[in-house]
Amino acid sequence: MSGTAYLDTFANDNLPPREQWPELLFDLDELAYPDRLNCAAELLDRMVARGHGASTAIRGAHLDWTYAELLEKVDRIAGVLRTELNLVPGNRVLLRGANNPMMAACILATWKAGLIAVPTMPLLRARELGTIMTLARVDAVLCSADLRAELDLACRELETAPRILSFNDPAPDALEALMAAMPPRFEAVDTWSQDVCLLSFTSGTTGRPKGTMHFHRDVLAICDCFPRSMLATTPADVFIGTPPLAFTFGLGGLLLFPLRYGASAVLLEKLTPELLLAAIARYRATVCFTAPTFYRQMAPLAAQHDLASLTRSVSAGEALPLQTRQAWQEATGLAMIDGIGATEMLHIFISAAGADIRPGATGRPIPGYHACILDDDGNPVGPGVTGRLAVKGPTGCRYLADPRQLDYVCHGWNLTGDAYQVDADGYYWFQARTDDMIISAGYNIAGPEVEDVLLQHPAVAECGVVGAPDPERGQVVQAYVVLRAGFEGGPEMAKALQDHVKRTVAPYKYPRRIEFRAALPRTETGKLQRFKLRQEAKESMETS
Repeated sequence: MSGTAYLDTFANDNLPPREQWPELLFDLDELAYPDRLNCAAELLDRMVARGHGASTAIRGAHLDWTYAELLEKVDRIAGVLRTELNLVPGNRVLLRGANNPMMAACILATWKAGLIAVPTMPLLRARELGTIMTLARVDAVLCSADLRAELDLACRELETAPRILSFNDPAPDALEALMAAMPPRFEAVDTWSQDVCLLSFTSGTTGRPKGTMHFHRDVLAICDCFPRSMLATTPADVFIGTPPLAFTFGLGGLLLFPLRYGASAVLLEKLTPELLLAAIARYRATVCFTAPTFYRQMAPLAAQHDLASLTRSVSAGEALPLQTRQAWQEATGLAMIDGIGATEMLHIFISAAGADIRPGATGRPIPGYHACILDDDGNPVGPGVTGRLAVKGPTGCRYLADPRQLDYVCHGWNLTGDAYQVDADGYYWFQARTDDMIISAGYNIAGPEVEDVLLQHPAVAECGVVGAPDPERGQVVQAYVVLRAGFEGGPEMAKALQDHVKRTVAPYKYPRRIEFRAALPRTETGKLQRFKLRQEAKESMETS
C-alpha cells in the first residue's frame, strides 16, 4: 500500500487478499481517475471552483445551504476532527444521524480529513452499534443529539469507548460550538484513489453484519455511472427521497449524485408517504428515490398533490412488483426506473429508463457494468435459464476481514445473492433471492413471484412468502399476509387468496399455508426480512 496517505492502515491491512477481489472494469472515459484523489474535494471544492458556489446544495426542514456554505461547514468539521479529536488519516469515524444537512456535512468532512466514514442507521440499537464499533475499531463518533441514548448504552459495553461529539446540539461542547472556533478553510488530505473511505455495513437480511469497504474512486464511480446514463442529471435537478444516508442507496441518490452534477438535495427526516408527496410538491423535486413499499402507498394519494415537477422516480432496495409499477404510472404518468444494487457494489448496476424500460424486468447492465447468469458450478448460462446473478464493473465486493468474501466473489464476478434470468435482448428478470427459492415436490417456486400475485388482490396490503418445512413435499409455500383495513383474516379469506393465486399463476405455486399478521419484519431500509419468517415457519413446524 505504498500509495496510501493513511498513518492508521487498519482498513487497508484488512482488505481481502488481492486474489479474492472481483475483477474491476474501467471501460468508460469518465472512470479514468487520477492516482491521487479525495472524493469530498471533488464533490465540493471542485464544484465551487466551477462556479456553483451560490447554487443551493442541500435543503433541510429549517435551513438551506449553498455549495459555498456547505463547503465551509465541511471544512470546519474537518478541522474539529483533526485538531480537537486528534484523529490521524485512516482513523474510523462512526456517523449516526437521520437525513439532515449536518449528517451530510459530517460524512463529507470525514472524507476530506482523510478519515474513514462508518455511517449507521438511525434505528440501530446498542447491541448492533457495539458490534459495528468493534468490527470497524471506531476511533470517534459524530452523533445527532437525539440519537445519543442507544450509542451511550453501546459504549458502556466496550473496553475502550471512542470519544463522541454531538451535532444538531446547542451545547457548548457540541460539534457546532467547536466548529465556530475552527478556520473556515481546510486543505483536503491528499488521499490515494484506492484508500478506503467508506465502511458500509450490510443492512442485514441474513444475520451478522458484513463491513463492505469502498475507495475514494468508488464514490465517484457510482456518480459517473447510474445518474449519468439513467437519469441524465443536470444542475437544475432537485433530488428527494426516503433511504437513509447510512444506506448506500440513499447516500448515492440523496447526496453524492446531486453534488456531482451541481444539483440540489432535499434531506428530510421521518417521512411518511403523505409527507413525501407533500415535500415533492413543496420543494419542486424532479427526482425521487424510495422503495417499492412507499410507491405502492403513495399511488392512491398522488392525485391530492401537485407532482408536475417530478420527472423521474427510482425504485430499488427490493424487487419492484409489477402491480406497484402499474399503479404508480397510472397515478403519475411516470414510468418507474427500477434498479438493483448492493451494498457490496455501492449502488445500482442494472436498470432501465425511458423507452428502454420493459415492465417486469429490472433492466440491463448500466454503462460501466457487465452481468451474466451463472449456474451452480460457476458457468455462464443462456437466456431463459434461472441462475445466480453475477456482476462486475468499477466497484466490487471487498469485505472487512470476513471469510464470506469467498462466497460473494467467484471467478472475478460479484455474486449478489439473487436468482435471475436474462432474455435474448439482454434484459434481466428477477426470480428470487437465491435463499428465497422454494423447492416443493420437485418444483422450483420463487417466493417473490407469489408475493407479487398476492399483492394484486384488493384485500392484501403486504405479504411475505417463504418455504416452510414439510415432511411430504420437502417444503410448502407459506404466506404471511397483512390485510387492508376493512378485511378480516380467517379460513374464508385464506381460501380466497389461495384461489386467486391458482387463477393467476401455475397452481402448484399457491400458498398451502397462510397466516394473517398485523405487520411484517423489515429492516430500517424497508427490506422484508424473509429469514425471520423462515425461522418462524421452521419453529412452528417443530412445535406442531
